[in-house]
Amino acid sequence: MIVGYSAVCAKVPMRNIFTIWIAAALLSGGSAHAQSQTIPLNSDYYHLIDRLEIRQGQWAGGFHSSVKPYSRQAVVQLTDSILGNPFVRLSPVDKAMLLYLRDDSWEWVPTSYPDSLSLLQLRAAELLPGRQRPGDSRKNLGPFYHKRSDAYSSQTEDFDIHINPAVNFGFGRETNSDTTGASFNPYINTRGVEIRGSIRKRLSFYTYLSDNQALFPRYIWEYGQQYTSGQEQGFAPGEGLTKRIRARNSSFGGADFLSARGYISFNALKIINIQFGHDRHFFGNGYRSLFLSDNSSPYLFLKFTTRLGRFQYTNLLTEFQNRQVPIGAYETNPQKYAAIHHLSVNIGDHVNLGLFEAEVFSRSQIELNYFNPIIFYRFVESYRGSADNALIGLDFKANFARRFLLYSQVMFDEFYLTDLRAAKGSWRNKFAIQAGAKYIDAFDIPNLDLQAELNLARPYTYSHRSGQTNYVHYNQPLAHPLGANFIEGLGIVRYQPHARLNVTGIFGVMRYGADPPNRNYGGNLLKSYEDRVRWPGQEEGGHYIGQGRETIVTYGDLRLSFMARHNLFIDFHQVLRKSDSQLLRLNYNTSSSSIALRWNLPYRTMVL
Repeated sequence: MIVGYSAVCAKVPMRNIFTIWIAAALLSGGSAHAQSQTIPLNSDYYHLIDRLEIRQGQWAGGFHSSVKPYSRQAVVQLTDSILGNPFVRLSPVDKAMLLYLRDDSWEWVPTSYPDSLSLLQLRAAELLPGRQRPGDSRKNLGPFYHKRSDAYSSQTEDFDIHINPAVNFGFGRETNSDTTGASFNPYINTRGVEIRGSIRKRLSFYTYLSDNQALFPRYIWEYGQQYTSGQEQGFAPGEGLTKRIRARNSSFGGADFLSARGYISFNALKIINIQFGHDRHFFGNGYRSLFLSDNSSPYLFLKFTTRLGRFQYTNLLTEFQNRQVPIGAYETNPQKYAAIHHLSVNIGDHVNLGLFEAEVFSRSQIELNYFNPIIFYRFVESYRGSADNALIGLDFKANFARRFLLYSQVMFDEFYLTDLRAAKGSWRNKFAIQAGAKYIDAFDIPNLDLQAELNLARPYTYSHRSGQTNYVHYNQPLAHPLGANFIEGLGIVRYQPHARLNVTGIFGVMRYGADPPNRNYGGNLLKSYEDRVRWPGQEEGGHYIGQGRETIVTYGDLRLSFMARHNLFIDFHQVLRKSDSQLLRLNYNTSSSSIALRWNLPYRTMVL
């Protein structure tokens, strides 16, 4: 009896698909080339990299900056390009930040350069006064801190490893204008370890693990209520399973949780990189992403990145968790899957266009149609009966004058031109739009960078019939944290007067429609669009941004960060937030101050 290939595959459990793909990739990896780890997502760190790309006046040669995270090797190549470019003028702070980036990924900095690159030779040497090699520490503690960026490191021809502690201790004081959480002390307590390395620079690996306890500000707790499925479950933004813990002097609980990420990475061919592991990803150039952001917890993924000239093609296969379904003590969370691809094209040195497509689906067996890396997913979704959730997006960015970057995203969840022309607010027109701009060295003030951004999403965008197909992972939106049914304006000011001192201000105005009990106005992605509000006398229309209990939030977040030594920060943080809502529990003002010691971890603020 002869059984066809498709018949065999159809009987393979969906959970085994990643094992099959990674095994096939490993078998084809004999011609692998040098490959580094990626740099963990960090808005402060990535701003430094993106700033360099704008300063050089053209796109980076080693990566496409619309797709994050970036590889360490590619970032070092960007710093080489900056140092070797005679038209890029660097301030003292710029030079210090170049050294910081190179020290942080010292294993990928060349030990020497060809004589033909005399300017690069000279500038690279000028960055290392009194040091022989990048990353060298002037003070070490026995076997520790031979390199500035690593508590412990070892490098041979066959193997290198870097080990660092990951710590965040923060304590604050918050007051609210009503009796709920009128006065209490938010805190964060994180202890962990980060390990990265490579085998012969062909197979790279990364892992991070931390234990955390936190009591978040009230507005984050309020936000988490709509994404918490049980009284014993806590909430932590961007994290998975949490346990609720009692908190003194607070009417709501804190969260106890483990955080873990890790992956392996290698090149199957010179132009094709493969990553397999558990982490987050980000598509876009703004503070927010309307495609895929780091808002939710990490997830299992298999990622293929193909770079060919001006083209970069990213295929991302993921496994998400549906926490909306109650489960027993010995049951696992229902799984759902997404097939995502993004094509990025550099049109000359100043314009970049991108096409994004995602399909969220739920199967007990392999859905081979969505594992075709080159196809229009919307066609497949219709071909299979339109039971899945298809999203299509376009992104654009342009740099000019070595000072400015314009960027935008448009995401279509569902779109009917006839309904749009009718202008009657059809619920079926589900889309999201982003427009933004960055201005570096603003008004000729060195290292003063400004950013403005507008985001909006119509009601019911990203939602679907159930938790098995909505654009949600572990009860948190995969794109914008507000979900849908919102419009938002953000202004960001970053000023670095000294290499060790950063001042960051984030200011926002958000308008969205909140849901009273048992009503679905289109903002909460956990709710089915089949249970949407239906307006009297209008069969499909009458749906506009802000419908429901109108809520307007004005937000100011000011942070001063001092780097005492490499990646050891002292943060002073002040938040002023005013929430004016037709829903009584969301109608209050907040003032929150905090101080934190942060070591080898990104600063994550949640603007809501």
